[in-house]
Amino acid sequence: MNDTARLVSKVLLLESDAECLDQLRSFCDANDLVGLKVQQDNVMSVLKSNVDLGGIFLAEDFGATNGAGRALAHAIHAVRPELPIFLRCEAPGELSDADVRVVRAVYTKTDIAALVPIIAASIFCLVYPNALVRGIGELTVSALKSQFKHVSVQGETPYIVRDRIIHGEMYTLIPLESSWCRGYMMLQAEEDAMRHALGLGDVAVTTRPGLDFRDLNNTLGEVTNLIWGAFKNRYITYGDTNEHLTQIPIVINHRHSYISFGSEDPQLCFRYTLTDLERPDVPPTLIYQRFIFNLSWSPDDLQENQASVEDLFKSGELEMF
Repeated sequence: MNDTARLVSKVLLLESDAECLDQLRSFCDANDLVGLKVQQDNVMSVLKSNVDLGGIFLAEDFGATNGAGRALAHAIHAVRPELPIFLRCEAPGELSDADVRVVRAVYTKTDIAALVPIIAASIFCLVYPNALVRGIGELTVSALKSQFKHVSVQGETPYIVRDRIIHGEMYTLIPLESSWCRGYMMLQAEEDAMRHALGLGDVAVTTRPGLDFRDLNNTLGEVTNLIWGAFKNRYITYGDTNEHLTQIPIVINHRHSYISFGSEDPQLCFRYTLTDLERPDVPPTLIYQRFIFNLSWSPDDLQENQASVEDLFKSGELEMF
């Protein structure tokens, strides 16, 4: 991964065997995975919540009953079909036709290493250049700081997800188009957290008396515009266009907090925590950011812009005084 950003992905570990759990911990550490454990009784409630995941490791005997894991795999697939399931069996064997439709791969205690290329193909299948991942974090933090005053902005380790979960009630979408990428950037936040931030006067923009949801929309929209503008200036060359006109419908189901961009590819995600420096008792505001390159993705063609004085004169952004 010398020329790519070191990204992680959260995976659910549904495993009861202590020895296998230790093995999975080592495997996760070696393959940029963050393992999350959950009790058997809470599996479905967790999967129906807003937990970002890249995949699931499931033991065939999870729940202390041999074969119970296979039945659970089908139940999980019905709720989160976009998540690859890696099933641990006591011995290698053929899957039934029904199992094949829901299980991405089978492994045993002795051949877990065989999952490495499968993880790469199913979770880390898109390459994100270091310059892009690093730059997105920098320009987003700058945009957030410009709008939210008296707060610290902390960006977490970027990660990859395969789910289609929406965080909170508020989100913005803006298209990203160039010769090397076509897709969307999405920001997501909880309305109450944004309302606290705006109502306490921690936002640079002036709001009307009687704060309402329109002010929240405007603030999140302004942050989105700032990020988009910085992204365009840094990664998209003037006159850089894409000749492809293909579009894919975006499907949104608010009841299930679900959004689909019509692509099976994983998504690049960032999470930012805004903490009030003057009022530590105020709950932090979380901003989720996703990049979905569902229409076109050619990272080899990415070039980070290095604007010179001559370029700025030519574009009219600078003039001789």
